[in-house]
Amino acid sequence: MALISQKSFQFYSSSTPASRSILMTLSKRLSFISGQGKPQNCSSVAMRMLCFKDKSQYMFCRKNHVQLRIQSLSVNETVHLCGDTGSSTKFNNMWMDEQLFFKKLNSLCTSKEIFDFLSSLEVMSDTMASGALQRISEVEVDDSGLKNPEGVLENDVFRALCFQFEFESSKLSNTGLLNALQALIKLRVDPQSTLMANLLSEGEERLGKGQLTVKNLCALGESLLELEGPSCGMLEQIVNHMQEKGIEKWSPREMVMVYKMLQVIVREGVQYQDLLKRLNSAALNIVSQLSPKFTSIILNSLVALHQTQAVALVTALCKHSVKHVPCFTGDELVNVLEAFLYFGHREEIFTEALETHVPKSIFSMHPQTVSKVMQYCCRKMILSKPIFDAVAEVFISDADRFTTDQIAGYITPFGTLNYVPPSASSLFRKLETVLHTRFSHFQPHTLLNLLHSCVLIQRYPVNFLPKIFSPYFLQQLQAQPPGLDRIVTSQLTQLFLTVTLECPFYEGPKLLPKYQVKAFLTSRSSLDVHLLKRVKTGLLYLLKKRIYFASEVSTPYFYTVDIEIKLDEEGFVLPAAQCEEVHRRIALCVDGQNRFCVNSHNLLGEEAIKQRHLQLLGYEVVQIPFFEIDSLQNCRKMAEYLHKKIFPHTYGLGC
Repeated sequence: MALISQKSFQFYSSSTPASRSILMTLSKRLSFISGQGKPQNCSSVAMRMLCFKDKSQYMFCRKNHVQLRIQSLSVNETVHLCGDTGSSTKFNNMWMDEQLFFKKLNSLCTSKEIFDFLSSLEVMSDTMASGALQRISEVEVDDSGLKNPEGVLENDVFRALCFQFEFESSKLSNTGLLNALQALIKLRVDPQSTLMANLLSEGEERLGKGQLTVKNLCALGESLLELEGPSCGMLEQIVNHMQEKGIEKWSPREMVMVYKMLQVIVREGVQYQDLLKRLNSAALNIVSQLSPKFTSIILNSLVALHQTQAVALVTALCKHSVKHVPCFTGDELVNVLEAFLYFGHREEIFTEALETHVPKSIFSMHPQTVSKVMQYCCRKMILSKPIFDAVAEVFISDADRFTTDQIAGYITPFGTLNYVPPSASSLFRKLETVLHTRFSHFQPHTLLNLLHSCVLIQRYPVNFLPKIFSPYFLQQLQAQPPGLDRIVTSQLTQLFLTVTLECPFYEGPKLLPKYQVKAFLTSRSSLDVHLLKRVKTGLLYLLKKRIYFASEVSTPYFYTVDIEIKLDEEGFVLPAAQCEEVHRRIALCVDGQNRFCVNSHNLLGEEAIKQRHLQLLGYEVVQIPFFEIDSLQNCRKMAEYLHKKIFPHTYGLGC
């Protein structure tokens, strides 16, 4: 490759008044050599004299990119081609070994130190120069963008580097070209600039000629994903080239990049399905080598690509993610939790890892990450008291900075899983304050879910119910998906029944009958049919005739009773069909595992409120939990158990 040396730059820079020009000169030799870092000699150098109308400036534009504004009035240049450089002693003396260069570069922690270091060099290869840009991006870019735009973009060395990358892109090595492209993207340089256009054009040309290795293809793909997003047409070309390569030889980083590209370009149908199968199989063999970041990315891609058939890979990744829980960033942990939810996977040791990590880190975690942790616990019915107690504490102190969705995400699981934390009084006092301040900011369905979850654990939002039952709010619910479906009307009806039964002092608007359901929809705590059959068999053994009890009985109060037994005034069992002389009604609640939190005897909120309301409606509620009858092996033992539970006063009297 040709050696190009910029002996001097002359910048005519104007401040506010055009007449106050300052001459700035950079007398450095910044040369770029292709290859593997071995010095080459040069018989001549190129000199570029640039006259600029304006001082090199920057501005923030689309998507926070930075636009370098270098407007050239004239370019006077003489370029001499390089001959054989093998015998140049002078050139060898200017050369710094690449290994030493990168060791020194990586020890520098500010852009000023890096620029000073570069200014001390006579010659560097294009890989060294692009590496320098990458190091600058590492130290100067954080989550909020470029920390010191003026100090970087107006630096003479930086401008010299950019100039040569722009005008000598065709002479760069693949590594130099693609590393520079990646670094400039991280530095938020405007994608529409001539510099970026030249680098991208050169990359596309080499892609079309098949000159890029797997590593190069992945680097280009990563740049395109950052720069152009899902609309980038070059990604399909890259993936098509990648298909022809041997997947077994790919590094974890290369596999991850292909997953990310497939996530963008795969549409419905069988496109790239063969590649995906091969990729999933190869990824399974390297799971143990994956970093937290790569584990998260692959799981996220598997979700986006609907890889439900990749059971072995998903299981291995979920197990592998356990050891990375303390190391995941917030976004990475969210991706992992979403994968657990999407694939229906649950690992007890993963929950234990969360219980260790979340409470001690929660005050530094992003609220959205905490919301996702709570969603995971809620959907998996995992009542983790250490996590819930920590969430309550952080809500009390920081709720004012949460979004309305985050507020609901923090609080709703408490009701769903029927848990009242030790700090409940402060927690719900804070929630009431937030609701008073930001009531109108909540989306209607979010607000309804939030308030409904509160009544599940006997926290009554009486001050807000007049607005909930108002025609205006009900119209808002109806206008937004999912509208007034059965779940929504069940929540409204249960709110109304709660204030009727538990808040007799409430005198606000009522819920009109047209918005009330005839029976509640129990989305989580459906009846365990197998368990019900065993209980019915035991009752038949105890009561001798089937007419003395009824199962799945609808009531006028929206609830369905699992088993109902009627008694007269003297305590004798009446036929289930009899309606006269009924003095007592016993409601047997046959509670299978799905009505409890996982690995717990804690009832879910919707079952707890049902049993509470049935008692208030006059039923004698008798709970028959699965964990009390699982060990009962025959009808006689089941009958004895039921006798003791239902008729404790006559148990053991030979009645």
